[in-house]
Amino acid sequence: MSKLPKENKFIDLSDYGRPIAIVIANSLKNTAVTPVHVTIGFIISGLIAIYCIIQGYYWLAAFFLIVKSVLDAADGELARVKQRPSYTGRYLDSVADIILNALFFISIWYITNTTIWIGLLAFIGLQLQGTLYNYYYVILRNKFNGDTTSRVFENKTPIAFDGERQKHVNILFGLYKLFYGAFDKTIYTLDSTADKGSVLPNWLMTSVSTFGLGFQLLIIAIMLVLGYKALILPFFLVYTAMIFVFIGIRKFFYSELTI
Repeated sequence: MSKLPKENKFIDLSDYGRPIAIVIANSLKNTAVTPVHVTIGFIISGLIAIYCIIQGYYWLAAFFLIVKSVLDAADGELARVKQRPSYTGRYLDSVADIILNALFFISIWYITNTTIWIGLLAFIGLQLQGTLYNYYYVILRNKFNGDTTSRVFENKTPIAFDGERQKHVNILFGLYKLFYGAFDKTIYTLDSTADKGSVLPNWLMTSVSTFGLGFQLLIIAIMLVLGYKALILPFFLVYTAMIFVFIGIRKFFYSELTI
């Protein structure tokens, strides 16, 4: 099952790794490999990228950042082709992402002369960008009966699917709320009526997809290999201003429900 019906799909700039992810998922469909195994794979790839950043191996760092992005898509694809949705995998993926994001930015701060405050604010900006993208995307998926493992409002612990333990879901959901709660509340405060508005056009969703983690990692990879490592954190800090632009467009032009 795809995240969206074919007729409602948009060009997702953060999802460039999807074609390879689909190949990986299909090749693992009839094996004992689980989506959680693939998630562990992207965690390892992310950690290797961090090591390469610190050591100055920027081409290798870029490679493993892209591999991480591909595997980040592959775990969800594998869950879909095996028809085994999992809240354990969903929250493990998100918890791993935010921890790795923090370590990516710490490693970039370490190798540059950027002040710690710019690094911290850039990380907050990065997470808010990703939260807005996910917020709009999940709303779109729910409106068109796409993949609904992710919920628009993560207010309470979900009931585990068959084949997973409720204890694991409880723990990972608690970690998710700890790490993402403030970001979710901030974006919801800025645009609390987004789920009641009209369907966002493909061009706007494509623009917002520049906030997706895959695109963010691609930007980091490109800036590393081009020698612009000192500009990475300031870039994400400044680009955070686009949150207000996208929300402003959404509120001004697409506030009425027109489904």
